[in-house]
Amino acid sequence: MKTIQSLEPQNLWKNFHALTLVPRPSGLLQPIQQFLTQFATDLKLENFIDEIGNVIVRKPASAGMENRKIVTLQAHMDMVPQKNNDKEHDFQKDPIQTVIDGDWVRADGTTLGADDGMGVAAMMCVLEDDTLKHGPIEAIFTCDEETHMVGAFAIKAETITGEILLNLDSEDEGELYIGCAGGSDLTATLHYKEIEPEKEDIALKINLKGLRGGHSGLEINQGRANANKLLVRFLREAVASYEARLVSWVGGNMRNAIPREATAVLTIPAENEAELIDLVAYCEKLFNEEFKGIETPVSFTAERVELPAGQVPAEIQDNLIDAIFACRNGVLRNITDIPDTVETSSNLGIVEIGAGKAMATILVRSSCDSMKEYLTTSLECCFSMAGMKIEISGSYSGWQPNVESPILHAMKDSYKKQFGVEPAVKVIHAGLECGIIGAIKPGMDMISFGPTLRSPHSPAERVFIPSVDKFYKFLVATLEQTPIK
Repeated sequence: MKTIQSLEPQNLWKNFHALTLVPRPSGLLQPIQQFLTQFATDLKLENFIDEIGNVIVRKPASAGMENRKIVTLQAHMDMVPQKNNDKEHDFQKDPIQTVIDGDWVRADGTTLGADDGMGVAAMMCVLEDDTLKHGPIEAIFTCDEETHMVGAFAIKAETITGEILLNLDSEDEGELYIGCAGGSDLTATLHYKEIEPEKEDIALKINLKGLRGGHSGLEINQGRANANKLLVRFLREAVASYEARLVSWVGGNMRNAIPREATAVLTIPAENEAELIDLVAYCEKLFNEEFKGIETPVSFTAERVELPAGQVPAEIQDNLIDAIFACRNGVLRNITDIPDTVETSSNLGIVEIGAGKAMATILVRSSCDSMKEYLTTSLECCFSMAGMKIEISGSYSGWQPNVESPILHAMKDSYKKQFGVEPAVKVIHAGLECGIIGAIKPGMDMISFGPTLRSPHSPAERVFIPSVDKFYKFLVATLEQTPIK
C-alpha cells in the first residue's frame, strides 16, 4: 500500500509523517516540543524553548549568503483534536492514521494536523537541508495557536531577530496573504439550581450529527449548518408545543470549529412521546432539504434514556433557548473593497448546559476593529438579556495589508518565473499570527502562504498532494532570493 512517505517532495512528507506520530493537541505540547528541540540538537543548530513554550531554532546562512536579511519562518505546533463519534482515538497518545485518497491526503476519522503540520514539516526541511541557498534563518514554532494564539501573544520582541516573516499557515497554494481578520472570544455563563422532573415524565436523548463542520473563518461563508443553531430550532418547538423540558445540551467543542454534532436530553409527558418523535423526523427531513448539496445526510434521532434527577427551571430554560436562537451566527458582511472576502462573522462554537451551569462560546472575527466591536457588543446584549455573565477574552486586531510590501513584489515575481502565472494576493478571514507578531515587532515585512488544505478543524481535513511540492519549491526559491541587508 502506498504511504505518504513516498509522495513528493519526499523530505517534506517524511517530516510530516514523523509529526503524525507525535501527539500535539493544543495545550498538551511537551512531546512535540521535545521532538523539535531534539531534531534541532541532532542538526547541531542553536535552539531553545522560551518561557511560554515556543520552540526557536536558528540556522546560519549558507556560504556566500551571509549578507542577506534574516528570514523568520513561522508555523504553529499544535493541532485541533477533532474526531468522529464512532472513531476510537486518544489525541494524547495515538498517532494520526493517514490515508491517500486520490490526489488528497486525509486522516482516518480524525483531523489530519496538516494545519499547521505542513508548515512545521517545511521548516524542518529547510533546517536539515545543507544544499539549500539561504541567508540567516530563524524558525519559530509557536505553541497553542488554535487556543487564543498563546505563543504568538507571549513571544518577546527581542526573541525575534528576523526582518522578514514568512508565515506558513495559509491554506490555498498560489495565494499570498497580506492581511487577516482579528478576533474576540465571547463566553456567556449562567449558574442555576436544578429542579426535579415530573415523576410521570419520560426522558429522550436527541442526537444531531453528520454535519461537515470545518474552519470557522475560512469556511464560514460556505453555507454549512451549525449543529447548535439547528438543534435550538427543534428545542424551541419541542418546548412550545410538546411540554418538553431541557435537562442538558452539549454541542461543539472548539470555538474555532463549526459544530458538527450536538446532543440534548429532554423530559416530556409520556403521552407526548409519539408527537415528539414525529417532530424529530420532520426536522431531519427539513434540515436535509434546507442543506441539500451542502450537508448530506444530516442525522437527527431520538432514543429513550433514564429519567434524570434534575432539569433546567422553565424560565431559565426559555431564556437560554431564546438567546441561543437569537445569537447571530455566520457571515455579517464582506469587505467593501474586496467583495468576495468575508469581513465580519461569528461562530457559535460551543454550547454546554447541564448540572446547574450553562455556557456558550462564540468566536467573533473581523478585519475591521469597529465591526468586531459592534458584533461582539450585539452578542453581549443578546446573552445578557438571558441573565448570563459575559466575558470577552483573547481579543486581537487584524493584520492590515501593505500592498507596497517589498517581499510581496519579490515573491510575486518569483512565483510567476517558476510557474508561469501570477499568484493571487488576498486578505484571509482567519486569525494569523502575523498580525500579533507584527504588533510585537513593528516594521517586519510579512507574507503568509502554504499548500492547499480543505476543511481544517474537522475530520474532513485534507491536503492536496500536488500543491505540497509547489509550495515547498516556492519556499526554497524565496529563501534563495532573500534581499541583501
